[in-house]
Amino acid sequence: MPKVYARRRLSILAVFTGLIAMVGIFNGPTASAALPTPVSAATARTYLASLTVATENRTGYSRDLFPTWITISGTCNTREYVLKRDGSNVVTNSACTATSGTWYSVYDGATWTAASDLDIDHLVPLAEAWDSGASAWTTAQRQAFANDVTRPQLIAVTDNVNQQKSDQDPAEWMPPLSSYACTYVRAWVQVKYYYNLKVDSAEKSKLSSVLSGC
Repeated sequence: MPKVYARRRLSILAVFTGLIAMVGIFNGPTASAALPTPVSAATARTYLASLTVATENRTGYSRDLFPTWITISGTCNTREYVLKRDGSNVVTNSACTATSGTWYSVYDGATWTAASDLDIDHLVPLAEAWDSGASAWTTAQRQAFANDVTRPQLIAVTDNVNQQKSDQDPAEWMPPLSSYACTYVRAWVQVKYYYNLKVDSAEKSKLSSVLSGC
């Protein structure tokens, strides 16, 4: 009898635990996604070692050569897709415009409740990409780069912080929140490696220095 009773208790406990899990699924806060997880520091160091070092050239650059934003899913364009992905409890209307939600900016640690306070940052800026190889791409290739939600290239961050960053590389600008430095440079190297983009000597030196401490 004690064994039967013990089995019944375990069975009841399992059912109860399952009910709690179901309640969590339906009533718990919506988990927020974020920047796709970049490669490890070790992999980033390997990738960085293989990148070509060259002087940058901005001749002929125009942001219009990188079409943004495109439709990603349903009625959501790239900006709306990233806002929904990177926020918590994001509510959108029929046009996929975010009407409410909460966003944490990993660059500076600020939290926002209005989508208008956020920019979608191209982690490797469009001008930087042009300087380091994208000038030779087709418009379709540049559009794919500018709207890439698969690699760690797009992220919702505080608008004025993104504007301070502008088109600077890590030798010139790093996120104010130092705890994000490793993630930032790992993502930077992964994107440059995937798109076969070059690095300049100061950029490579800074990336190597940060990665050595990751």
